[in-house]
Amino acid sequence: MNLANWLTMVRIFLVPVFMILLLETIPYGNYLAAAIFMIAAITDGLDGYVARVRKEITKFGKLIDPIADKLLISAALLSLVQLGEINAWVAFVIIGREFAISGLRILAAAEGVVISASKLGKLKTLSQIIAILALIVGVPGGLAILWFAAGITIISGVDYFIKAQNIFKDFNKPSS
Repeated sequence: MNLANWLTMVRIFLVPVFMILLLETIPYGNYLAAAIFMIAAITDGLDGYVARVRKEITKFGKLIDPIADKLLISAALLSLVQLGEINAWVAFVIIGREFAISGLRILAAAEGVVISASKLGKLKTLSQIIAILALIVGVPGGLAILWFAAGITIISGVDYFIKAQNIFKDFNKPSS
């Protein structure tokens, strides 16, 4: 277990801590939850950076990092739905896109193709993090930021599928 993978595991372990702070009646719980969410979000970029710099990219890291990212964002969105801050359908659109792209990456991997994060995908992640933080701490316009994030989420998802058309061609061929 290298440092990058430890950072990813820390992110996973911070998810329930974040949810407890946000959902339970704790003085300043939303601000504490926002701090934990921010720390977890920072580990998202930091783990990849550390793995590349130290040349410690592992199969475990490639598998668990995207799962950790999806757990963090999904937990935050579901918590915001429970708190009545956002509508369930907005959370579903964002989470559904994550499942769809994960499925696409699995199909690509089956063909020996790696689909790396695109610039739009990175913008999607950043906009989601900003929107979630804004909603947690009650920034005016937080919902508008989430709408922007949802739009980028949809656009980046479509972009991934357009760029992966060659993968689908192989899956539509009859098996021998």
